[in-house]
Amino acid sequence: MQLPATPSFSLRGKRALVTGATSGIGLGAATALARAGAHVICVARRAGPLAELVEAMVREGLSCEALPLDITDVDTTRETLGTIDAVEIVVNSAGMARHGPALDTTPEDFDAVMYINLRAAYFLSTAAARRMIDSGTRGSIVHVSSQMGHVGGIDRGVYCASKHALEGMVKSMAIEWGPHGVRINTLCPTFIRTPLGEQTLADPSRRAWIEDKIKLGRVGEVEDIMGAVVYLCSEASSLVTGTSLLVDGGWTAD
Repeated sequence: MQLPATPSFSLRGKRALVTGATSGIGLGAATALARAGAHVICVARRAGPLAELVEAMVREGLSCEALPLDITDVDTTRETLGTIDAVEIVVNSAGMARHGPALDTTPEDFDAVMYINLRAAYFLSTAAARRMIDSGTRGSIVHVSSQMGHVGGIDRGVYCASKHALEGMVKSMAIEWGPHGVRINTLCPTFIRTPLGEQTLADPSRRAWIEDKIKLGRVGEVEDIMGAVVYLCSEASSLVTGTSLLVDGGWTAD
């Protein structure tokens, strides 16, 4: 009997681009991909934190570079992805939230959230996929979505709208790009202890609500998403596209 070969989780020889790389989930993703062997292009708007990140990664012996870029600038993002060496992996962790009652949502709040969570994600995807397809590269695009792309949440009307829309976008793009060998998925965490999440976690009533909903009884840590990112970007997930990997501690099991 010949045993099947285990697909590789190694990313050695791969080039990856990670947005929102200087904090939270993006920082975890960039670190995990580099430790798995990829050369990681770390993207964020501010050059200072990017330089600090690259310095820390290089000290660990990881392969990386900094790319200051605002992905809400669609034209510059498209031009940049068209001129750098082709990447096989894109992880988009850039995002924002403006939480509050739906009755209090302003058009400015709505536009700000949609502009980065959906519009920027959409055109980053198309720019990355076009470069992959034109260069004959089989690649993986991963958007950091949320469990809130599958359920509703208190004071999260706009945020949920952006993430539910992102989930639908990914399904459609997966159908279109699958024949070209380009995969696209979402990673959907529960509440993770990050600078973005600390404001919510600092509220005792919100913290109690969160811990009650998470069946494993604890808030997520950045380390909880790192293995999932490597999986979605590696050959271990070569038949996975157009879907969501929920890292939510059982929140959506209800």
